Amino acid sequence: MLISNLYTVKSTDKIDDNTIKFKIELNPTHEIFEGHFPNNPIMPGVCMIQIIKELTEDFESKQLFLSKVSNVKFMAIINPFINPILDIDLSISRENDEIKVKNVSFFETTIALKFSAVFKILA
Repeated sequence: MLISNLYTVKSTDKIDDNTIKFKIELNPTHEIFEGHFPNNPIMPGVCMIQIIKELTEDFESKQLFLSKVSNVKFMAIINPFINPILDIDLSISRENDEIKVKNVSFFETTIALKFSAVFKILA
């Protein structure tokens, strides 16, 4: 985990070989929220992308490198005090030394992020 104690995986639900649903809980007292932004904490977009990478690495049991991003849409602000529980849905396809990921991240019924990327397998 690149940023220790930022989130905890609460549940993992493998739907099939290519689809997995994670439920994570953000740590609203994490120091990253003190700077992003003081008195108005929001989840940094780059941290959301890192979380998706880490969840994919755990699921695939491989180290990955973000190679290409084809779509990123931040659709709602994530305040860790108001919405600490996030659902992270991943659709994964594998081809040679690449893993393609499509993601939808949301809290309650609000979509917060749509993300599509290609990761290179490192190990």
